[in-house]
Amino acid sequence: MVAIRADPKRVYPAYLFAALRSPEVQFDIGNMHVGTLIPHFKKGDFDKLSIPLPPPAQQRIIGDWHLAIESKIDLNRRMNETLEAMAQAIFRDWFVDFGPVRRKMAGATDPVAIMGGLIPDPTRAAELAALFPDAFGDDGFPVGWSEKPLDQIADFLNGLALQKFPARPGEPSLPVIKIAELRGGLTEKTNRASHDLPERYIIRDGDFLFSWSGSLMAKVWTEGEGALNQHLFKVSSAKYPQWFYARWVHHHMPEFQSIAASKATTMGHIQRGHLSSAMTVCPPDKLLNEMSKVMDPLWQRAIHNDLENRNLAETRDYLLPRLMSGEVRVGDGALEIAA
Repeated sequence: MVAIRADPKRVYPAYLFAALRSPEVQFDIGNMHVGTLIPHFKKGDFDKLSIPLPPPAQQRIIGDWHLAIESKIDLNRRMNETLEAMAQAIFRDWFVDFGPVRRKMAGATDPVAIMGGLIPDPTRAAELAALFPDAFGDDGFPVGWSEKPLDQIADFLNGLALQKFPARPGEPSLPVIKIAELRGGLTEKTNRASHDLPERYIIRDGDFLFSWSGSLMAKVWTEGEGALNQHLFKVSSAKYPQWFYARWVHHHMPEFQSIAASKATTMGHIQRGHLSSAMTVCPPDKLLNEMSKVMDPLWQRAIHNDLENRNLAETRDYLLPRLMSGEVRVGDGALEIAA
C-alpha cells in the first residue's frame, strides 16, 4: 500500500484522485506492472507516470464533480446494504420463524407488536397482522399456508451453449452473460454472441439470474441486454412476485453451495433435483399481496440504485478523460465542447 499526499500548491487533491482513477491512467499503470506470479506496480514507477494537468479552476471543478459521483455511488451501495438487511430480517421473521403467528399465540394484540416492530406504520401493520393466523396446522406451518418445492414457485430456464451462436462481423450481437459476468459485470473480455437468439434467452435489466455451477450466486441483472449462457438460470414466475422466489433462492443458497462443494469435480454444481427438494412456504394469495406492499418497494429500490450506479459510472468513465484532456470543459455550470 502507498499513501499519496497531494501538494495543494501544485494539484487539487480531489482532481489527483480523479486522475488516478481515470481509465487512461489506470491503463498506463497496468502496462507498468511487473512480475508474473503477482503483477504489481513499483513505487519508483510513479516518476514515469504522467497525468493531464488542466488549469487550477478546471482541476477543482473536475475533482469536485468526480467526488460527487463517487459519493453518490457509495451512498447507493450502502443504502442497498441496509435494504438487504431489512428485507432479510422481514423475510426470516415471516417465513422462517413465523414470528407474527407465534406472537399472536403468545397473546400479543397490538399490530405493531405482532409484526415484531418490523412494520412501524400502524395502519400497514394492522392490515398485515389481521391476515396472519394465530395457530399452526398439523403440518407445522401456519394454518392456511402450504409447502411447495422451489421449482414449483418459479421457472428455472437454463442458458444455451452460446459458442454455437457466434457473433458475425457487422451484425447485431449481445454480450455473453456467464458466471464471470454475473459476478463482476461486463468487461472488455466479455464474449459476444449473435443477437439472433430465441427471445427467452435474452437477458434484460431486472431479470433474476442464478448460477448453478462454479461460483454459485444469484442476483438481479442490471448491466443491460445480454445472452443467457449455459450454467446460468434465468428465474421467473407467472404467479409469484420476484422478491418472493428470489428470497427463497437466497435462503437455500448456503445449502446449494454446500452440495456443489461436495462434488468431486473441478466445477461443482447442483442438479434440477436439488431445486425440487428445496422447499418453500407459501402464504395465501391475499396475505402475499399485502406482504408485497412492504417487500416490493424495498426490492425495487435496490434495483433502481444499481441501475443508477451503472449510469453514474458510465457517465464518469465517458466524461472524465474528456474533461481532463480539455476536449470537454465546464463553463457556467454546463458542459461545453472545446473549440
